[in-house]
Amino acid sequence: MKRTLVIQLIVLNLILLGLLGNPYGQEIKKENCFFLTSLHYTAKGMEYWYDKANGGLEILSGVLYSNLGCKNCHTSGCDRCHKVEKDKKAAYSTKAAKNQTICLECHAREKAIMGIDKAHKQEDVHLAKGMKCMDCHSSREMHGDGVEYISLKQPGAMDTKCEKCHPSVKQTDSHTVHGDKLDCKACHVRHVVSCTNCHFDTLIKEGKRVAIPVSGWVFLMNYGRKVSSASMQTFVVKGDKTFFMFAPHMSHSVMKEGRKCGDCHGTKTMKDVQSGKVTLTWLEEGKVKNLKGVIPVVKGVDYQCVYQDRREGKWVTIQNPAKPLYHYAAFGEPLSQEQLNKLAERMGK
Repeated sequence: MKRTLVIQLIVLNLILLGLLGNPYGQEIKKENCFFLTSLHYTAKGMEYWYDKANGGLEILSGVLYSNLGCKNCHTSGCDRCHKVEKDKKAAYSTKAAKNQTICLECHAREKAIMGIDKAHKQEDVHLAKGMKCMDCHSSREMHGDGVEYISLKQPGAMDTKCEKCHPSVKQTDSHTVHGDKLDCKACHVRHVVSCTNCHFDTLIKEGKRVAIPVSGWVFLMNYGRKVSSASMQTFVVKGDKTFFMFAPHMSHSVMKEGRKCGDCHGTKTMKDVQSGKVTLTWLEEGKVKNLKGVIPVVKGVDYQCVYQDRREGKWVTIQNPAKPLYHYAAFGEPLSQEQLNKLAERMGK
């Protein structure tokens, strides 16, 4: 049985790579191969948020997604994860595909988060127990199920949920008060890594991705009718045009103990956002610094950032950047004014 599966994988991979003609005289159709509709193959998530029809970056760039190198960020075949050498011959292995190193070769943001947490001796509670990616993520998520999802945030795309392993929670004051209004990630994700100042012109001219990473904060926005953790990303396009994207994000920096009331409620950041303006990033001795802690995503707020152009390999501050175009991606929605007002109130002891 295993031998037959391996042979099928080899034949499929050769067909996908164009090295072997289809024995049936026709191209493999998506409906006949789950992998061809998987997000690992299509990388549809990036195309979805970039599309101008969805309010994406294409509005400012004017460049079709099909003309960007981003479209190549996908897994073209089985070899990428399953190929190994056995007795000096190529072979397929499910064990190799479960190696976390393979996952982190592409999922760079999670690798960065893990590195930051390890340096601060505050590892994700699951990683600290020796858990790996495939302990939570299913083979269906890896290989697809025949449905061409447009984002991993699309309902039904992912199997992995906190509740699958934690069907019940201790009845604390926080759990009782928040009830079903908050997703686990809103309180238990320590921080997210964000990319700021992604320089689109460099991507077009040189095919390189350059940006300034920051961490130590976590954003809150609505996702799936609950408040959840989120991340942000800023872009610089055509010299001085700016783009600001917020999206729900599951950071693999999970804390066993959730946040205290005072970490979210009644903070200076909440008051600043309530006033309509908050400074997220700034320059300090030539280096980009960023706000720390919990930050709500609310429509109409002026999220102030430092924006820089990229000239001859160096960052140059843009003195009067254009007002950013805000975008809420991946099925995420800003918090309401009512939700913000509750966050601005001091709660608990």
